[in-house]
Amino acid sequence: MKWFGRLIYKRKKFISEQNFIYLVSVLIGVTTGIVAFVMKNMVHGIRTFVDNIVVTDLHNWVYLVFPFVGISLAVVFVKFILRKKVNHGIPAVLYAISKNQGFIKMHNMFSSIITSTLTVGFGGSVGLEGPTVATGAAYGSYFGQLFKMRYKQRVLFLGAASAGAMAAIFKAPIAAIVFALEVIMLDLTMASIIPLLFASFSAYITSYFLLGKDVLYPFTNTVEFDASYVPWIILLGIISGLLSVYFTKIYLKIHALFDKIKKKRNKLLIGGFSLGLLIFLFPSLYGEGYESVNMALHEDYSYLFDNSLFFNYKDNFFVTVVLLLAIVLFKIIATSVTFGSGGVGGIFAPTLFMGVNTGLLFALLANYLFSVDLPVGNFALIGMGGMIAGVLHAPLTAMFLIADLTSGYQMLVPLMIVSAISHITVRYFVSNNVYTYQLAERGELLTHHADKNILKLMQMDSLIETNFALIYPTQTLGELVKIIKSSTRNIFPVVDKDNYFLGIVTLDDARQIMFDTEMYDKTLVKELMFTPIVTIDKSDTMENVAHKIQSSGRFNVVVLDEGKYAGFVSRANVFSAYRTMLQDFSDD
Repeated sequence: MKWFGRLIYKRKKFISEQNFIYLVSVLIGVTTGIVAFVMKNMVHGIRTFVDNIVVTDLHNWVYLVFPFVGISLAVVFVKFILRKKVNHGIPAVLYAISKNQGFIKMHNMFSSIITSTLTVGFGGSVGLEGPTVATGAAYGSYFGQLFKMRYKQRVLFLGAASAGAMAAIFKAPIAAIVFALEVIMLDLTMASIIPLLFASFSAYITSYFLLGKDVLYPFTNTVEFDASYVPWIILLGIISGLLSVYFTKIYLKIHALFDKIKKKRNKLLIGGFSLGLLIFLFPSLYGEGYESVNMALHEDYSYLFDNSLFFNYKDNFFVTVVLLLAIVLFKIIATSVTFGSGGVGGIFAPTLFMGVNTGLLFALLANYLFSVDLPVGNFALIGMGGMIAGVLHAPLTAMFLIADLTSGYQMLVPLMIVSAISHITVRYFVSNNVYTYQLAERGELLTHHADKNILKLMQMDSLIETNFALIYPTQTLGELVKIIKSSTRNIFPVVDKDNYFLGIVTLDDARQIMFDTEMYDKTLVKELMFTPIVTIDKSDTMENVAHKIQSSGRFNVVVLDEGKYAGFVSRANVFSAYRTMLQDFSDD
């Protein structure tokens, strides 16, 4: 396609780089809006199909089967048709930014759509938000590659796509921008914000025309904010924070347990059966749970008992309380086993589900035990904000998302309070959210700290220098002198026959006796070598590498790969690579 390459080159003569980025951002927004529309309608179609074949006499027995069917179809698609790994939503986007130069494999432009709609449509206890973001980001990455953009622009397109996906699926354009800045962690600069604005509003408008103008969770505030509610809101914020810790710990624990199961068939059977059993006992755990959230916001608890074994107790307050507590605690387990068994989805919907039921349960118990008159629907909404702030470690996203989702902007002050308190509480126990935990553990997470980000983006393999002459401990000084004559380096690594590193000999060490020919056969290399105090492991993060080079005071530090010699990293090379990366990372 030489003509396309020439077109890309010539477009620079007619449109500036910045204006072109704005145009691509609009294209990304429209694309993600269409993606959200397709995914929503596919899930709706599957749900309609399921509803049409359900025999009412079966009641909740169908919940033992359908989630398993959906996950099985997703697993079959991945294993036998796609034959490539489908990464989960937002963590995949963060990984692409931090370790893959903003590149996402092209199959993600459609694979998450198919697998997530099968999972969610048949009742998997997850949401569509993460896959929508991942699919939108794949298109953003594709456009970045198609138009030959630099790393900085590619990452910006990933952020724009993420914002567009959030704006489209939640119809929350303001929260979408905040999400991209707070969770995707783009720089807070005008160069970043304007493309986010274009992507967000174009995705929102596309969604508006395709999906209608209604908000996801219509909410009408009938109670004015009262300062007497503040202590209760603070307490709800603490509880939301603690539940967010529970959410994160359980999610990671179940993820680790399923990682130990090697056969996918066993994962599917164990996870599918566990999910079916949970949904059989608590049918409200079925699917995304949007209907349940809407009912909770309107103080309607019937979703707890519909198709349930506990239907005859629907008017019993204590059973209502126990069921609310149960679905709050078991939702993350249902979500985690959905993922563990091979399902694909997002955690936004489960988080909102847990939040609304936490707020509902809190208000009901407070009113019953302390004879207060808390507005139950309002606290259900506030609980959603508390859980989003805690689980995502994103208080601003929580505040604007819930306000956008419900048109509940008159609830901003309570949302500010609960989001801040929940965030403070969860950060006391957990330093990273479920999206970033594993990346942070491996030192691969980008943050808003530009200097650290540049170091993390630098690749160790490209910095290792290998043009050093190897010597062996049993070689003589005479042999060393011959090697020195033909070498351009003044450092000589000493290794054994299996390439394990033993030490180094420097030119300064040998210079004192290298002109004494009588010592040539009497002196061995092992008598001249020394073991450096500081070495670098090939798996070290670049932040650690920079620290070791600085603390050692040396210009070259040896790199080891599980004890074997791999080469040297020089102070000059690291500094040069840092300057190059800084130019690419920064705006023009």
